[in-house]
Amino acid sequence: MRVAGVDLGTNSARLLVADVDAQGPLVTVERRMRITRLGQDVHATRRLAPEAIERNLTVLAEFEGLIRGLGVERVRATATSAARDATNRDDFFVPAEEALGAPLELLSAEEEAALAFLGATDDLDAPAPYLVVDIGGGSTEFIVGTTKPEGLVSVDVGCVRITEQFLHADPPTPEELSQAVTVVRDHMADVARELPGITGVETVVGLAGTVTTVAAVELGLAAYDRAAIHHYRLTRAAAEDVFRTLATESADDRRHNPGLEPGRVDVIVGGAIVLTAVMRAFRVDEMLVSEADILDGLVLSRRPT
Repeated sequence: MRVAGVDLGTNSARLLVADVDAQGPLVTVERRMRITRLGQDVHATRRLAPEAIERNLTVLAEFEGLIRGLGVERVRATATSAARDATNRDDFFVPAEEALGAPLELLSAEEEAALAFLGATDDLDAPAPYLVVDIGGGSTEFIVGTTKPEGLVSVDVGCVRITEQFLHADPPTPEELSQAVTVVRDHMADVARELPGITGVETVVGLAGTVTTVAAVELGLAAYDRAAIHHYRLTRAAAEDVFRTLATESADDRRHNPGLEPGRVDVIVGGAIVLTAVMRAFRVDEMLVSEADILDGLVLSRRPT
């Protein structure tokens, strides 16, 4: 069966079209990602900005054409942190469903985490139990489990949220960085209290754009290479090194780092703060980078039985 998953996150809109059966891994037909910044200013205003809505509707119309042209039989489309926080989400959901030609679900943090865990671990050949860390634009999910989630916590820190709250100078000042690091570190203490199983995991898996971008910068990729990034082992030392480099550069200088796509130049430092805080707090010496995430989970959730 040909299935499509659409993930509307705080920073990006993504599409996966894949062929799936009752068992076995999915077979990718098409993947698309667009930086659409749905969460623009949501932390400050609790509203989706009109221009953010328009950017996303344009991309959804593009996705609809692909879905129709590829003969998709089932579609699951979801929105996450930015839409959860916005009081005017219906201003987006109604035209979004019309543009996409499919219903749009608002995922709870718990549903988001469960789908991310499914996508990241479905075909993972690494020792369990797992800690899956999904660093998004507005929130970060922590999921512990072996074959399914056994504990999960979502905290309101992400690359866009941290950037908009704390990182205003170019490059960020030491005071801004220190304040952001302190706030994120406090959230990690909350995670440790609420998710005690986090200390007994065998494999830590990192998901989403911040993690894959830091890996791409560390690898010095001149062009995106999914095969090079997927299941790359990112060390804490490498993540710290990338963070120090990016945090001390202006946006104009930062954008020249191989592996850093233009749409993430302004938010990657905020994301790297979250990533390094996770690795420090939970003594993660090495993180398995995964390109399979909530998007894969959405497709797998619609596989035939």
